[in-house]
Amino acid sequence: MKVVAIGAGAWGKNIIRNLEDLGALSGIVEGNNERLNAYAKGHPDLSLYADWRAALASSCDAVAIATPTPTHHEIAMAAIAAGKDVFVEKPMTHSSVEARELAAAADAAGRILMVGHLLLYQPAIAWIKDYIDAGEMGEVFSIRHERLNLGRARSAENVIWDIGVHDMAIMLYLIGAAPERVRGTGHRMLGLSVEDEVHVHLEFAGGVRGNMHTSWLWPETRRRTMLRGSKGMLVYDEVAQTVTHHRKWIDNDLQNHDDGSEVVHRGDGQPLRLELAHFIDCVQQRSRPRSDGASAVIVIETLERINAAVAESSRY
Repeated sequence: MKVVAIGAGAWGKNIIRNLEDLGALSGIVEGNNERLNAYAKGHPDLSLYADWRAALASSCDAVAIATPTPTHHEIAMAAIAAGKDVFVEKPMTHSSVEARELAAAADAAGRILMVGHLLLYQPAIAWIKDYIDAGEMGEVFSIRHERLNLGRARSAENVIWDIGVHDMAIMLYLIGAAPERVRGTGHRMLGLSVEDEVHVHLEFAGGVRGNMHTSWLWPETRRRTMLRGSKGMLVYDEVAQTVTHHRKWIDNDLQNHDDGSEVVHRGDGQPLRLELAHFIDCVQQRSRPRSDGASAVIVIETLERINAAVAESSRY
């Protein structure tokens, strides 16, 4: 199988390294001549392109797109039209209109479309999904995500589109449905035209609540997911790569119970290899990816609803 990596920037280079290790990398597209020349020296057997259009005319089976988000739709649509399967980094597109068009085009052409919602391929998240589905948490009351650090601020997209998209994909995957109601507030502490901190509250069918707190301006790194249910609380610490079950709850008589806590799973800090291996397998088996186009459309639609809620809250 031959995959051309389109984009060799900060994240694209990681995709390139992993595709190479998986034995699937056949070419690289990069508009920066210095980067392209560096790959030419170290990878004489690869096909190198300064323009993605030339790569789509090659005999590659698939492409992996890691370019700026505004370019995703055009490149992915062209790749599908050229008969290529497509892996595209998150967020899939900058609008739900483009997202729906892209997903529909892939389905109509019979092409694999997979979106780089990286943390869905973190073994800890898959384990939590199975744990919930097996009833180990009882009735799930709420899911809370925190993604906070002194991050790389952007001016083109707010923090929820930049890094909060990871948690949005996880929440929708764990709950298995889009939210019925969305509320949000944002803060522009850095003087940008976009929010550098966002708080989100989501309400799902069945009474499940979701909360997200995302910020580029935070004194310490905090990346965790917390679930509360009728049989206790589950905390996934993404930094430590541990999942801890706190067997603490309040019964119907309002009596507190504390049966201690234990680490019930230890995760893997390198999900990108697993993600790209899944893409390769889906292409070879012609099977639908875990993070397919349809699921990514719901993520984009929810992000748009959050943006609207944040904008509405800023009016008051």
